Formats: sequence, structure tokens, C-alpha cells
Amino acid sequence: MRMLGATVIPVHSGSCTLKDAVNEALRDWVTNLANTHYLIGSAIGPHPFPTIVRDFQRVIGKEIPSSCTRRRPPSRRSRRVRGRRSNAIGTFYDFIPEKTCASSASRLAAKVGGDKHSATLSKGHMGVFHGRGLDYPGVGPEHAWLKDSGRAEYTVATDEQALRGFRMLTQLEGIIPALESSHAIWGGVELAKTLPKDAHIVICLSGRGDKDVEQISQLLPGKWEDILDWHISNTL
Repeated sequence: MRMLGATVIPVHSGSCTLKDAVNEALRDWVTNLANTHYLIGSAIGPHPFPTIVRDFQRVIGKEIPSSCTRRRPPSRRSRRVRGRRSNAIGTFYDFIPEKTCASSASRLAAKVGGDKHSATLSKGHMGVFHGRGLDYPGVGPEHAWLKDSGRAEYTVATDEQALRGFRMLTQLEGIIPALESSHAIWGGVELAKTLPKDAHIVICLSGRGDKDVEQISQLLPGKWEDILDWHISNTL
């Protein structure tokens, strides 16, 4: 961003993650209305921003039918994950009226039985906030409606399952996915085991994983490489 000429102001409050950056952006916006405007590329924040982002992200869902070999929408489910859910709502939106297509999203739960997770829709409770992510406590209003109405299913994937999904796509397809999307990869593979072979499953990869490679290489030595039987540290 700096190389492109932008001035980047890092956030130093709270946990210094996305929620804190959004908090600071909103505070600055409402404090300096004369010369500040709030723009964000995710389906979070006050209306109409989630709607604007969803509508621009709809190109994802619109392109899916034409990308299918039989030129028809997926016959079963559109499945994806994204921490902040902008790609998800764009992917799902055009399929909401389709009764033959179910939408599903996978989210993070480090340990499904514990309280350290971001599986807000599965394990959280109703409240007011401005969005969510893998380390973010809220959820977009449209996703909440899709879950409560029964139109979409929201599942969880553990850290181990997400890392297995990451490894699977990286090694079998040569595509390095973001850790966020890796939750959906695991969920999509598990879903495929329950469906007929002619069912269409679409996994929307919302981000590339080169940003996560260093973190994963630091996580694997020791505990995780034994759990996953993935000993890449010996070859680095």
C-alpha cells in the first residue's frame, strides 16, 4: 500500500487486529465528518456498506453457473469461507432464490468444545457489532438472517482441520489458499463424502495463502508437524 502511495496508519489499541482497526476507523470517521469518509472492502459496518460490498461481490456468484461444465448452477451446495464474509455473501446471494442449491460456510473453532473460537453463528449469541473475522467477534447481518431463516448452513472447522485443508489443496493442486479459505476446503471435502458423484460443490477461495506461509512454517515444527505428519521443517 505504501509502494502505491498510500499513507498507512497502524492501530496500536486493543489486540491490534481487524476489530481494533475498524473501531479506530469508525471513531475517526464520526469525529471528522468534514474531511473523512469510511470505506471498507468487507460486508461490515453500518448500512449501506454491507449492502454495497455484497452487490459488488455478486460477480462471484454470477460467474459460477457459466463456469460449470454443464452450464447450470451447482446442484447441491455453494460452500466457502471468509473471515469477514464479504466473498461469502457475494457468492451466496444469487443462489438464495434457488431451491435446489444450498449455501454453507465454514468457520474457525480452535476447539469446538471450548470458548476460544470465532464460530459466532454456531456458538455465539445475539448482539450488536460491526463485522467479524477469524479473530473477530461479530457477524454480518445478512449471514445472521440466512442462518436464522434456515437458508444457509454454517459449520465449523478446527485449527487441525483447516491446516489439513491447506495442505491438501497446496500439495494436490499446487494452489496455496489462505488459512481462512482452508476451513471451507476441509468442509467441502467432508461434504463431498455425503453427496452423489454428480453433485456440484463450489469452494470460493477468498484469498491467497502466500501471506500465511511464514506463519505456517513457524507453527509446524514440534506439535503440529507431528499431529499432521507434515515434517516440512526438515526440508527448509
